[in-house]
Amino acid sequence: MMLDRLPRQGLALSWKTGNDMMAGNGSDLHQDKARRFRDAALPYLDDVYTLARYLLRDTGDAEDAVQECYLRALRHFDTFRGPAIKPWLFAILRNVCRGEFARRSTGLHYVDQYVDGETDKDEDAVRPLWQEPQLSPETEVLHQRDAQTIRRLVAELPDQFREAIVLREINDLSYREIADVVGVPVGTVMSRLARARSMLRKAWIAEEEAST
Repeated sequence: MMLDRLPRQGLALSWKTGNDMMAGNGSDLHQDKARRFRDAALPYLDDVYTLARYLLRDTGDAEDAVQECYLRALRHFDTFRGPAIKPWLFAILRNVCRGEFARRSTGLHYVDQYVDGETDKDEDAVRPLWQEPQLSPETEVLHQRDAQTIRRLVAELPDQFREAIVLREINDLSYREIADVVGVPVGTVMSRLARARSMLRKAWIAEEEAST
């Protein structure tokens, strides 16, 4: 897959070093809550950070947003009913990004510039670029070199389409899970994904034509 997770560099959540943030007031109850939360949530730290990077388009803001997301998630962990914690974390992160951190970035404004429900009927236009037929070793090398271009084109998508693509193609959420995170019907998720793939393919073709 050419569309991969973005590496986090400076982000180190404070409870990984065992300081007071996860210790609560030191009671056995708080310690148990902290342990259960750490075991459940930390495996998805890279996923949450990748989504934050794509949404906010700034490394520092993304790191701050992830810190705030995990603090809020820990604070409200008693309300989590499962079964899947990753969509729950994404929903919290999305609220964080749309709130205080969106004011410091070019991030989430969610102006509906396109009409959901209109899908591209061209099958080739909506097929993901990173799900092409099996490549030869030679073309695989070329495609790996182009992974950075794919990430840049994804980052340039309008907010709602960029979000849908990242949740689906990087974080492997189902249509229903994306719908729950974003707060829209499943049909809208499918429409946004189809439109996002179409825009990516057209942008990719334009890149190829410009380089020849």
